[in-house]
Amino acid sequence: MSTPPETAYSAPAIYSLPSANGSDLPAAPSGSPESPPWGVLSALITWFLSIAAVALVPVLCVQPYVAYRFKNGPPPTQEVLLADKTFVFLFVLGWVPAHLLTLALIWAVATRLGKYSLREVVGFSWSPDFKLGKSVGVAISLFVMAWLIAAFSGAKKTDLDQILDSSRAAALTLAFIAVATAPLIEEMIYRGLLYSALQRVIGRWFAIIVVAAMFAGLHVYQYRQNIGAILSISLLSLVLTYIRARTGRLLPCFVIHLVFNGVQSLIIVFEPYLRAIAEHWRPQPTTSVLIQLLHFLV
Repeated sequence: MSTPPETAYSAPAIYSLPSANGSDLPAAPSGSPESPPWGVLSALITWFLSIAAVALVPVLCVQPYVAYRFKNGPPPTQEVLLADKTFVFLFVLGWVPAHLLTLALIWAVATRLGKYSLREVVGFSWSPDFKLGKSVGVAISLFVMAWLIAAFSGAKKTDLDQILDSSRAAALTLAFIAVATAPLIEEMIYRGLLYSALQRVIGRWFAIIVVAAMFAGLHVYQYRQNIGAILSISLLSLVLTYIRARTGRLLPCFVIHLVFNGVQSLIIVFEPYLRAIAEHWRPQPTTSVLIQLLHFLV
């Protein structure tokens, strides 16, 4: 079965979203983002397996190192492992194969093993009224808002901060993953598989709330020490899911997520130089602002 052209499934504006059952809209063509060839159960199973992959694959990746490094001593404690720079680096590196496995699973579910075009079935194209410029603008605005939230709520260190502090190699690897794989995987899972399936069952408004809460909720433990980071990721999740509903496309969400993470990754890469500049110009009022930003991001 051939998939319909992209213009056949452009979504209406968010202010005209239907009621919960979606009965006031014409049926979307099969194999489109609004009528995907997968159901809620398939989306939830894929979501669960993606979490399992991120949790288990890095552990498997570090097992050979742990076995070699501690072969002549007692089993290492968690504190000992987290203090080992090589262990932390290999663990972070393990997220790359975990994401690649997840991407393969997403392709299998979304395309029915190649029966559909992945690009068309998830809406990986621009909306006529929401393209690159608007996406970048939204991403920068969200980043500024996240920084303001952190500045007012305080920037306490999180688990990711410990990884960034572990070694330069771990920090650079995390910055790479935050741009190269994380935005694509997370958008495909949440705004792609989950939202597309849920909006058919519970309606768009409820789907926005549920998907935004699922994405933010998964990060709560990760950022549990920092209420500002939790509020920021919740805002990002809500805006991304809203834009997915408004445009009917996934590409704007991906670009927003990519730019948002990209700014943070650039700061991680150039953090030593930025910190040196901040220390050099400490008497100036702008210094404290830069330091607050660095504390939030690294």
